[in-house]
Amino acid sequence: AALVLQLSLSVADCPGTSSAQAGRAAACQGCPNQRLCAAGAATPDPAEAAELRERLRSVKHTVLVLSGKGGVGKSTFSALLAHGLAADEAKQVALLDIDICGPSIPKMMGLEGEQVHQSGSGWSPVYVEENLGVMSVGFLLSSPDDAVIWRGPKKNGLIKQFLRDVDWGEVDYLIVDTPPGTSDEHLSIVQYLSAAHVDGAVIITTPQEVSLQDVRKEISFCHKVKLPIIGVVENMSGFVCPKCKNESQIFPPTTGGAEKMCQNLNVSLLGKVPLDPQIGKSCDKGQSFLSEAPESPATLSYRNIIQRIQEYCDQHHFQEEKTI
Repeated sequence: AALVLQLSLSVADCPGTSSAQAGRAAACQGCPNQRLCAAGAATPDPAEAAELRERLRSVKHTVLVLSGKGGVGKSTFSALLAHGLAADEAKQVALLDIDICGPSIPKMMGLEGEQVHQSGSGWSPVYVEENLGVMSVGFLLSSPDDAVIWRGPKKNGLIKQFLRDVDWGEVDYLIVDTPPGTSDEHLSIVQYLSAAHVDGAVIITTPQEVSLQDVRKEISFCHKVKLPIIGVVENMSGFVCPKCKNESQIFPPTTGGAEKMCQNLNVSLLGKVPLDPQIGKSCDKGQSFLSEAPESPATLSYRNIIQRIQEYCDQHHFQEEKTI
């Protein structure tokens, strides 16, 4: 019981990875990452930071897609956010998949079987359209069924390599699809991107409490590492029968759903996306649901959410320029 109490206190009172007390505070006792934080591993090496800053200088906006819960639709949302932003041919969009153990972006973007090419300027992304490039560990596997059985340091090294060695060119939006959780990959991407500009995170949930429970942890993670939260998206938010038009709650919001959680935690709710079986079919075919089902209520919801994200990024950029 004493150990459980100590660990719960440590989590609640964690000073955060960017704090001068990281790894040294009383709350850090018993934390498995104590040595890592105390050694300053959570802070980018100055030379490494300069290298990453130089490579990412040409990226105007960076948006992370997060959720503490698996299976809530992060990769689907990331793919559709990229498609939605790239609908404007004047915008250059990059989609980076850092879900090392479960890379589903190649399948969703219709790029299965593609390989990464290397040139003097680094790795070349795989392009869906001229203005939409993708990078994923899925392109480095000999088969889509191959398992990536790596410990944290190797995964972190690949994430750094994706940011440092991929030749994205001039990019308006870099979308980063992440695995579920609040550990290695998440700390790494926030650490490496701290050398550049990050607009913030979009957090994905579904309406039921078992999902919201993990998403609250993700919101706490963002606060700890000082990652701005653009807002929350509630996926699978009801289902309207195409024949009888009755709405069913497949995942009942027993505690008020994302709306109530956002009110309690003072976070923006970007929108609710209803279930549509065509979303899964489009993902399996590697097609954009937004263009496959343009009149679907889910498409209209996605487009409203994407517009709100764009407005947030533009406002964020304007405020930064004003500060400078």
